[in-house]
Amino acid sequence: MSKKQFKAESKKLLDLMINSIYTNREIFLRELISNGSDALDKLYYKSLQSGDSGIKKKDFFIELIPDKDLRTLTIRDNGIGMTKDELETNLGTIAKSGSQIFKSEEISDTSESTDSKAKKAIDIIGQFGVGFYSSFMVSDLVTVTSKAFNSDEIYKWVSSGADGYTVEEIPLNASASSFHKMKSGTEIVLHLKDDKDGENYSTYLEDYTLRELVRKYSDYIRYPIKLGDDTLNTMEPIWKRQKSKVKDEDYNDYYKSKFGDFMDPVRVIRTSVEGVSSFTSLMFIPGHVPFDYYSKDFEKGLTLYSSGVMIMEKCPDLLPDYFNFVQGLVDSQDLSLNISRETLQQNRQLKNIEKNLEKKIKRELEDFLKNDREGYEKFFGNFGRQLKYGLYDDFGIHKDTLQDLVLFYSSSEKKLVTLAEYVERMKDDQKFIYYASGESVDKIDLLPQTEYIKSKGYEILYLTDEVDEFVIQMAQDYKDKQFMSVLSEDMSQDETEEDKAKLAKAEEENKELLDYIKESLGDKVAEVKLSPRLTGSAATITNKGEISLEMEKVLRSMPMADSNQFQAERILELNPDHEVLSIMKKAFYESKAANTDDDKEGSGLSKVSRYANLLYNQALLISGLPIDNPVEFAREINALITENK
Repeated sequence: MSKKQFKAESKKLLDLMINSIYTNREIFLRELISNGSDALDKLYYKSLQSGDSGIKKKDFFIELIPDKDLRTLTIRDNGIGMTKDELETNLGTIAKSGSQIFKSEEISDTSESTDSKAKKAIDIIGQFGVGFYSSFMVSDLVTVTSKAFNSDEIYKWVSSGADGYTVEEIPLNASASSFHKMKSGTEIVLHLKDDKDGENYSTYLEDYTLRELVRKYSDYIRYPIKLGDDTLNTMEPIWKRQKSKVKDEDYNDYYKSKFGDFMDPVRVIRTSVEGVSSFTSLMFIPGHVPFDYYSKDFEKGLTLYSSGVMIMEKCPDLLPDYFNFVQGLVDSQDLSLNISRETLQQNRQLKNIEKNLEKKIKRELEDFLKNDREGYEKFFGNFGRQLKYGLYDDFGIHKDTLQDLVLFYSSSEKKLVTLAEYVERMKDDQKFIYYASGESVDKIDLLPQTEYIKSKGYEILYLTDEVDEFVIQMAQDYKDKQFMSVLSEDMSQDETEEDKAKLAKAEEENKELLDYIKESLGDKVAEVKLSPRLTGSAATITNKGEISLEMEKVLRSMPMADSNQFQAERILELNPDHEVLSIMKKAFYESKAANTDDDKEGSGLSKVSRYANLLYNQALLISGLPIDNPVEFAREINALITENK
């Protein structure tokens, strides 16, 4: 019996198959089980087409038989089998797919009158005819014995790799083995390589390894996968069962089992889509933040199945980053896989699926918010920051998707509210959506800048996450209403013409004093002016330009940040009606009249300059910003206390 060579450029191509195309050795079992499933699909289809009632789907199986003594792993199915010519064609030519040929020939010949059940039966997994050769990643000798349906002949194909193969007929001996008694089928015997170079091939002879691999990759093959008397696979995926027959507890149990969580999900999202990319998905929103969620080890993505066979455990392209907390899976028979079935060929298909999933998740969250506010607020406490990052990311292009899902604390409602709820409550004369940033709600509520807005009866959104102000800056507006920070210089836009005229007159009257204070503070501030918004406080710090005071704090806290690079343009605003300004004004003009700078103990600072520095540092502390020289600040306070003793 002469050895035949592979019809492809064998050694190079087979070496490529084994060492490059497949990156994970354990998937050989997935490939061989999928081939067995294809063979069973073909036989089932033929039985439906011919009306052969003697072939029962319930009798189909795939069997795993490990033998530690012989160091062999056998994968056996009672499917359609192969003739001698099919063995040579399918196994003798690398990248020749018997499944693909069967699908193209048989399906194209299916008439309109053929039973629709027969059409649905053909869900052939194999596409490229290369999965079989993954066997050589773990074995040094592969024997394939096959008996074709409606044939009395049995043939054996044997190969040790790229040096070629042999095909011979073997006697039909009913007593030879249980395989010979089968009407048709295929038996693949892998002689595993020796353990060396850190590779443990013996693990594929262990029951626990085989069980784990079947559960991981082939749990939803629709025929039983047997190991002894045990069936290893679930067969019918929960996402393919009728929705009316699946209880909430079933979804919860599945989620906790598959995704290793101890808590039920707060939301289950199941959908089926027919179209350019047909798929079924089952997704879950966790009830708590995963322990590694904010670490570099966290991986986003849904498990990807192709006709029930697991292709990728975490496919990141199926979810946008702002929905990365969603767990679950997608199953599609329309995916264009690469020849190893480990990655995808066409990103366009994934994009179509991702767009559909994004819309579905958004609708589900909107329903969550509308019908279970308490539950949604708990969810938002867990994952709201991620939604906010999504609003900020990519220059705000996801604004329309996410802006109605975020919540902020309301000064008037004393609870979290949506932007839509805020706008709905806006007063007729209110021009802006007001917000204020800070470390906590309590601290923001004490800011001098909030006094004026609250006195007018306007609602303020309190931003306490470090990303909040970046989000607002990127969003710019909501339903044609501009956002306005109570710390911004632009707050003057909200004044009446009468107020502006009154303030302009006061600033003109105090121009010399304000110029002197600016000169005293130097480049610490960009401007000193009178404030239209202070009621009880003497002074406050506001900003102008793109960097706000809160953004400055966040940027300065970053590793390797240059404190001078990320500094807001600060404005010192003084309360024109406060007694402090009257005292400073009196001291300034008394000193000017006496032609002296009122230098205290040779400090080089006049009384007005010292007051200005105290007010500036006080305003910084109130705003949550560090002061430049705490020791000097303390000395000045002590000096004020003791100077009139």
